[in-house]
Amino acid sequence: MARSTLERTVGLLRTPQLGRGEGLWIERSPSIHMFFMRYAIDAVFVAADGRVTKIVPNLKPWRVVWWARGARDCLELPAGAVAASGTRVGDRLELTRTD
Repeated sequence: MARSTLERTVGLLRTPQLGRGEGLWIERSPSIHMFFMRYAIDAVFVAADGRVTKIVPNLKPWRVVWWARGARDCLELPAGAVAASGTRVGDRLELTRTD
C-alpha cells in the first residue's frame, strides 16, 4: 500500500516485476505514470466506495494515465491479472488485511 507522497511517487519503480497475486494499492491516485518502469501492468482505478471506474490493461512503460474520472485510488497488478479475474468497470473491490 502506498500512502505517503514518496511511496506514491516511487510506486513499483524499484521492483523487478510483480509476481502472481501481488499488487500495489496507491491511495489518492486517480492518475499514474509509467516512467522508468521495466514491465507492463494492469491498472485498476477505484472510487472511494470501492467501485471500479476505469481499467487500463497491459499498461506499458513510458505511458501515462492522466485522469480516471471518478477514481480516488489505483490498484496496480501484474499484466493479465484483470482478464484472469474477470474484473470489470462497475465491480466493487474490497481490501482485506492479510498477514
